[in-house]
Amino acid sequence: MPPRTVVIGVDSSTQSTKAAVTDTGTGELLAVGRAPHVVTGEGGARETDPEVWWLALCDAVAAGLKESGLSPSSVVGIAVAGQQHGLVTLDRAGRPLRPALLWNDTRSAPQAAALVAELGGPEAWTARTGTVPVASMTATKWRWLRENDPANAEATASVRLPHDFLTERLAGVAATDPGDASGTCWYSTATGAYDPDLLERLGLSVSMLPEVAATGGTRIGSLTDSAAEALGLPAGIAVAAGTGDNMSAAVGLGLGGAGLLDHPVLSLGTSGTVFAASRTRPASTALSGFAGADGTYLPLACTLNCTLAVDKVASLLGLHRDDATPGGEAVLLPYLDGERTPDLPTSSGLLTGLRHDTTPQQLLGAAYEGAAFTVLRALDELLLACGLDPADPEVAGRPLRLIGGGAQGRTWVETVRRLSGRPLIVPGSGELVALGAAALAASAAGGGDPVAVAARWNEKSEDAELPASERDTETWERIGSVLDRASEPLLGG
Repeated sequence: MPPRTVVIGVDSSTQSTKAAVTDTGTGELLAVGRAPHVVTGEGGARETDPEVWWLALCDAVAAGLKESGLSPSSVVGIAVAGQQHGLVTLDRAGRPLRPALLWNDTRSAPQAAALVAELGGPEAWTARTGTVPVASMTATKWRWLRENDPANAEATASVRLPHDFLTERLAGVAATDPGDASGTCWYSTATGAYDPDLLERLGLSVSMLPEVAATGGTRIGSLTDSAAEALGLPAGIAVAAGTGDNMSAAVGLGLGGAGLLDHPVLSLGTSGTVFAASRTRPASTALSGFAGADGTYLPLACTLNCTLAVDKVASLLGLHRDDATPGGEAVLLPYLDGERTPDLPTSSGLLTGLRHDTTPQQLLGAAYEGAAFTVLRALDELLLACGLDPADPEVAGRPLRLIGGGAQGRTWVETVRRLSGRPLIVPGSGELVALGAAALAASAAGGGDPVAVAARWNEKSEDAELPASERDTETWERIGSVLDRASEPLLGG
């Protein structure tokens, strides 16, 4: 019997790093090493020192290998999937000049509005990049840096996304992929390249940016001697281009560009996202028209306030996260960090509908409902942009794939099921972002198409299937009415 070979798929998220040691033949998750991150900032600021990500990657890989009990010599490839949009600025030696601005840093909202206006409105941006700038996008953060921290902006020799920074540490090669690059708003999904006019407008040059690989599974180099020593891995193993976290989750699910998904995906994490895989380039100002990691497209909508916001409400109420009941007349929009969809970057939370008999458990349930409503309404926008009517019974009856940390929570699952009225599929494969990165690593090591690799790995996955329940239209309409009436100033802007 040939010796077992494994790849390592890295999920470098907002809060932590996970390193999944994965059997290249079967996709069996042999071990997952974990290490936390530190996020700093008050108000709209959210920052992390990129060196924290590197140290966490080293710790997570070491923990994963130790847990697996395997020799490092069994590892044949590694790939990183990272949180999207973060702005990493490096000096000429490749060292961070300052903490990275994270995707959920909302300080660049004025710069986003200015950029939209300068190019002629949302439609012009959608035509060029596929995405309208909001405070989450990297281009707006770079503009903010130039206006608010000009010394560091002037000293910047290279600009990277979080996953680019880590991939470069692994292979010594400045590389990214179309998926993560498409979240910058200086990469064009129409041309499949950086947009020179937008770069000039932003004060960037191509020489400051990583080269864009063909796909996230492209082998862009080999693990360097210094990285191998830091990680305890063999030098020379394959390093894939990697991708963004959402693109990697799609790969982990085995979803490619066969057309619009029969099962749209809803991810419940720090943020809430909905996405679908498509061969057709989406063009809608209501969503992000990202590229996929496999050369297709990944239309996506994202909300800022999901599991973290609901956990904060539970903490304020002194309740366990599952000590919740339906909200009754109470409506709570948990926009604790501003909001991306809808685009309300300076908003705060909104609570209305209190009665004498409102219970703490109902307030927590209302937080779940508000967060779930926001991401489910974003799903409706995505379906419309892809030419489907959310009210069509055939479309509304399609199962919804539920992933992310919230998919493991009883109250999250039941709230989504009640407000959507859809059947749900909770994939049995855990750690989908890391699993997708592992498939990209396997591809870079000679394993073939990463989506096909992941699909083969998932054949033995035991998915949980939940039937549709009667849709709670009363709660849906109540929350929608509050949100539609609430102007940005009312929400705290």
